[in-house]
Amino acid sequence: MDDVMIGRLESTRARYIELQEEMANPRVLSNPDLARKYGQELAEWEEIVARYDRYQKLVQEWETARELAREDDPDTREWALAEAEQLKAAYEQVESELVHLLAPQDPNDQKNVIVEIRAGAGGEEAALFAASLFRMYVRFAERQGWRTEVLSSSPTDIGGYKEVIFMVEGQGAYSRLKFESGVHRVQRVPVTEAQGRIHTSTATVAVLPEAEETEVVINSDDLRIDTMRASGAGGQHVNKTESAVRIIHLPTNIMVYCQDEKSQMKNREKAMRVLRARLKDLTETNAHNAVQEERRSQVGTGDRSERIRTYNFPQGRVTDHRIGLTLHRIEAIMDGDLDELIAALVAQHEEQRLKEA
Repeated sequence: MDDVMIGRLESTRARYIELQEEMANPRVLSNPDLARKYGQELAEWEEIVARYDRYQKLVQEWETARELAREDDPDTREWALAEAEQLKAAYEQVESELVHLLAPQDPNDQKNVIVEIRAGAGGEEAALFAASLFRMYVRFAERQGWRTEVLSSSPTDIGGYKEVIFMVEGQGAYSRLKFESGVHRVQRVPVTEAQGRIHTSTATVAVLPEAEETEVVINSDDLRIDTMRASGAGGQHVNKTESAVRIIHLPTNIMVYCQDEKSQMKNREKAMRVLRARLKDLTETNAHNAVQEERRSQVGTGDRSERIRTYNFPQGRVTDHRIGLTLHRIEAIMDGDLDELIAALVAQHEEQRLKEA
């Protein structure tokens, strides 16, 4: 743990002790508002101080074990070395937890998300890759016990997607998926390739925190809402009833189209959920432009023009270019086993946020 972090933790503990003393002060006890304010701050620092005390104790015990490992007695050395190894693993775990607790938290982290996947360069193969990414995220959500719901989709005739937009509902969904925004690249032999040549295709992913109605106020006069007959596969209602809905937000020219439901009302509701999320994202992007510029070269920029990851099927590897991590288990990853990738992205992001703080 570096000196900067130690300094922050020492300052936090000093403030915690000061608050404990203040809470016993008659001046504070006689002032309910002040007592509530100090009580909330005390609760905020309590877990950090407890972890820091635990960290210091483990480090001291580790140093003692290392001293014992220098003893002449072989049995003592063997025991001490094993003990030192366990203590080192323990204090490193607590150190990681402290980094997480001290890093500034994203207010959107606990929100549900809307994920938008669009086929990029590569024609039909890009659309098939978009479908593969969609399945990967749905499988990942299932592993977390989260719920998914398709909001809008444009399927192709051979099972791909020109575009698919879906909701992921679950605690902490945004905190785990927000680093997926960007350009994903695939290298593989397409099913449509007769001569076995490897093609490179792309798909873009956007991950937006869900916006509540109270968070984004939309003036009805700013909307142009068109209804039309749905197109493509979907049952008897297709091309017979005007169930599809297109909403254009006139001030920003953001357009959302939804045709998946047979009910025009349900399509409208889904389209509005997507529109609110896009407007929230646009507002936050504009408001935090300076911060995003500073983080542009760091993990989790959310820049949708950035190539973030390559899926190389012939070599069986997945490489995340932001952190230089390559994993040689592409089948498991495409089946939704994203934990190792996401954990590495979260760890580096938190480390950077801590440095910025």
